[in-house]
Amino acid sequence: MSAPVAIRPPAGSGHPQRWLILGVICLAQLTVLLDNTVLNVAIPSLTTEMGAATSDIQWMINAYSLVQSGLLLTAGSAADRYGRKKLLAAGLALFGLGSLAAALSQTTGELIAARAGMGVGGALLMTTTLAVIVQVFDDAERTKAIGLWGAVSSLGFAAGPLIGGALLDHFWWGSIFLVNIPVALLGLIAVLRLVPESKNPAGDRPDLLGALLSTIGMTGVVYAIISGPVDGWTSSSVLLSALIGVVGLAVFVLWERRAPYPMLDMHFFRNQRFVGAVAGGILVAFGMGGSFFLLTQHLQFVLGYAPLETGLRMTPLAIVIVALNLTGAGARLLPKLGTPLTIVGGMGLLAAGLAAVAVLGAHGYAGMLLGLVLMGAGIALAMPAMANAIMSAIPPEKAGVGAGVNGTLTEFGNGLGVAVLGAVLNSRFAALVPAVAAGAGSLPAALAAARTDADRAAVADAFSTGVQTSQLAGAGAVLLGGVLAALLLRRAERAEAESAEAAPPEGEREAEAGAAAGG
Repeated sequence: MSAPVAIRPPAGSGHPQRWLILGVICLAQLTVLLDNTVLNVAIPSLTTEMGAATSDIQWMINAYSLVQSGLLLTAGSAADRYGRKKLLAAGLALFGLGSLAAALSQTTGELIAARAGMGVGGALLMTTTLAVIVQVFDDAERTKAIGLWGAVSSLGFAAGPLIGGALLDHFWWGSIFLVNIPVALLGLIAVLRLVPESKNPAGDRPDLLGALLSTIGMTGVVYAIISGPVDGWTSSSVLLSALIGVVGLAVFVLWERRAPYPMLDMHFFRNQRFVGAVAGGILVAFGMGGSFFLLTQHLQFVLGYAPLETGLRMTPLAIVIVALNLTGAGARLLPKLGTPLTIVGGMGLLAAGLAAVAVLGAHGYAGMLLGLVLMGAGIALAMPAMANAIMSAIPPEKAGVGAGVNGTLTEFGNGLGVAVLGAVLNSRFAALVPAVAAGAGSLPAALAAARTDADRAAVADAFSTGVQTSQLAGAGAVLLGGVLAALLLRRAERAEAESAEAAPPEGEREAEAGAAAGG
């Protein structure tokens, strides 16, 4: 696989408008990442105004994540081969059009389709923004520019509920998508006028079949998880979807092992460090995506806060993540603690935060605050360590692929967290809801079916218990994932150390090579 080629200016000769370009790119990146979490705070509005069931909401969120995760690696190779500027401009245009379609959607199906279109644009943007930064900044300024880009990325994910809440406090739910359009238009104009083109025409061809197979496989599995509580786990639709998903992923693995230009080199999975980082990375994203999906419902449906109040009460989580990322606390702890201990510590904090929110925040915000702070610290600690573990397990010449793998894991983990923890919520709610509201697909629908105050109280208690159960399930999964990742990484480090001790010193190897040549 050829290494991506970029036009890198020599030191002191960066693009004259590089900081303006960085500002535009960061704004576009912020918008894309906001859409990973901004929709969560609109869940009550969508359930009441569109009649969306919980499973519909899960698909609205997952359509974006699944399409992004299925296309990220292929979009990166396409940008390298056909031009990063072209693909960045195309991504902005698709994202803007998808946002317009989402804002104007009249049905849940239309909104899910629009979100999928936004996911295509988001995949193109996510893979090209960093490449453009590398292109327009010289060696002396590149580290600072990438640091700012990374801080904006963290801010985008964490600040979604606050920005969404502020918009929903004054406008209808479509405003969370309409706000993307002027940003996308400004970014498109700036990219076409300011960003120089770079590409590697001899680079790898995009693995379109691999992208299709991975998307089909992941969608089939997620569909089965989301539909199970509604249709029944043994229903023909759920079993067929699960079968399609498993077969699709199996064929994807077989194809990637034989494809001339694979989107994911299966040889990476022979490296225990890579496997451990992958397992941990998916489960950190699982905890983040699932927790955001549950937290906004907990704050609005259970504790009764308005959208803006919900966003404000989630702000401590965002502040902790951004503050620890900007100060580099995690980066400083990593060499002192080592990768395995840093990862298990971060994921342990995230799990403890989820558990604290479930138990201490069940009846009020004061107990939830501790959980939010713990979650933010855990995410800020575990994510950089996980990314570093993935990148260190991949050859330097394939660093672009490593970055794509990291992004793909994050998006797939987000979608999986929403699907699995949402399924736990739905199953528990359906089991506890009173008979008068049986079959209701959401809390508002169940409350509308309830006839007495006692029934309405029972419905609210059933939903609250479902949220708490799913949060505790997420905490358990994240904690087990942290322990598993740490054990795999520790074993990989031990194997590497033993291999290094067994290998002869460099001088002896050269002497042996010389003797063999002389012989």
